[in-house]
Amino acid sequence: MTKSFEEKLEELEKLVKQLESDNVPLKEAVELYTQANILLKECNTELNDTKATIQKISEDGALEEF
Repeated sequence: MTKSFEEKLEELEKLVKQLESDNVPLKEAVELYTQANILLKECNTELNDTKATIQKISEDGALEEF
């Protein structure tokens, strides 16, 4: 099942908190960093895709891509 953007962001926040703790062994920290990096790339891609599809209403009421 594909995770939503919000679920990915929540998971990313949890990974960052784990990485910030003082008691994470180096090997585990590298694994957490790798997972976080993958999630970050997925979130950035989704944000960029969403940004490309956002429309704004121009002064004359027509829809235009932005």
